[in-house]
Amino acid sequence: MNKIIFLDRDGTLNKDDGYTNKVGDYNLLPNTSNGLKKLQSQGYKLIIVTNQSGIGRGYYTEDQMHEFNNHLINELKQENINIDKVLFCPHTPQKECDCRKPKTKLIEPYFTPDFDKANSYVIGDRSSDIELANNAGLKSVLVTTGSSEKDPESNSNPTFIAEDLLDAANKIQNA
Repeated sequence: MNKIIFLDRDGTLNKDDGYTNKVGDYNLLPNTSNGLKKLQSQGYKLIIVTNQSGIGRGYYTEDQMHEFNNHLINELKQENINIDKVLFCPHTPQKECDCRKPKTKLIEPYFTPDFDKANSYVIGDRSSDIELANNAGLKSVLVTTGSSEKDPESNSNPTFIAEDLLDAANKIQNA
C-alpha cells in the first residue's frame, strides 16, 4: 500500500514571501529537511500540492514556477530527499476551477486500489490545506511555519497542529 504525504509548498517547505517564484526566493524553513527525511524513512511518498495563483494573476510564468520547483527538488535531492511529483493549480480563486485547493482534483489520481488512504496526510499552513484533507478523507497536519497565524480558519479540524515539518513527522510517527 502506498502511503503519501501531500505537502503544501510556500509556508510549509519554503518561506512564503508572497507569490514566491524566483530561485533567489528559495529559503527552506527550519527543520524541513529533517522532517522530510523522517517522513520518507517511515515509508511515505512525498508529493507537493500547491496553489500558484501568481501565474493566473500574471505575476510570473509557469516556466518560472517550474524553475523554482526544480531548484527546490534538486536541493532536497542533495539531502537524499525524493519529491515524487509537484502538482499545481495556476488559477486565481475567482476562476472557480476544480484543481485549486481545497478541491481534490489534483490528488484524486493517487486514489488507486493500492493507496493507503487511512495512513496518508496533507501537511500545510493554511485552512485550504486542512480542508483539502477533509474533502479527500485524509488526515491533516497544520504547521505554524507560514500563514496559519494570519488565517483564522486554519485551526478548523486538523488531525494535528505542529510547529514545523519535523514536529509533524514526529506526531505522524507516534499516531
